[in-house]
Amino acid sequence: MTAAMPLGTVIVLAKQPLPGRAKTRLTPPLRPDQAARVAAGALTDTLAAAAGVAAGRHLLAFEGDPAEWLPAGWRYTGQPDGALDVRLVAAFAAADPRRPAVLVGMDTPQCRPEHLTAFNPVRYDACLGPAVDGGYWAIGFRDPAAAASTIRGVPMSTGETGSVQLARLREAGLRVQLLDVLSDFDTFDAACEILDQAPDGAFARAMRDVRVELAPARPGSRP
Repeated sequence: MTAAMPLGTVIVLAKQPLPGRAKTRLTPPLRPDQAARVAAGALTDTLAAAAGVAAGRHLLAFEGDPAEWLPAGWRYTGQPDGALDVRLVAAFAAADPRRPAVLVGMDTPQCRPEHLTAFNPVRYDACLGPAVDGGYWAIGFRDPAAAASTIRGVPMSTGETGSVQLARLREAGLRVQLLDVLSDFDTFDAACEILDQAPDGAFARAMRDVRVELAPARPGSRP
């Protein structure tokens, strides 16, 4: 049996959950402060999942002030200006260059450690976690340096981002492992669906709270 190759770095790519800046597509029906609370719950759960992965380095690639969000023992790197592809490449550049790395965003709070440890860098050169909306929720490389040539220039936040990224990886000659398909929560309806899938945790608590707050404003509802 081939011995497993441990991950060198687990990266969480995230944005500070501030009202008016985080998860703005949740508004409406949410207010900016409510959307920020949901985003904070998602980030909390994602950090917990990543912390549960055995790796030489845990790295928070963060936009904003990391003081409240950097777990003990984690490393921090800021996100540069530029589109998402530029920020993804920069995050991998801060990983341990000698060992495999996997990156997850903060939009899939239902992610669990086993979703990330599924990446097998002995058999595969890269992994990709497809998202239901056509994007992707995770990406990883046996050699983190491969991120620069395979991610830069991929159009982000479209319904074809995942398929274009997969094609780029394969065109580079990489053996690609497809991870589980997960939903992210770019819309409130998608967030409600994730709540049904993952009813525990900080994201679930935030979602239940905001749904209670929304209830009186719904047509036909009573105080």
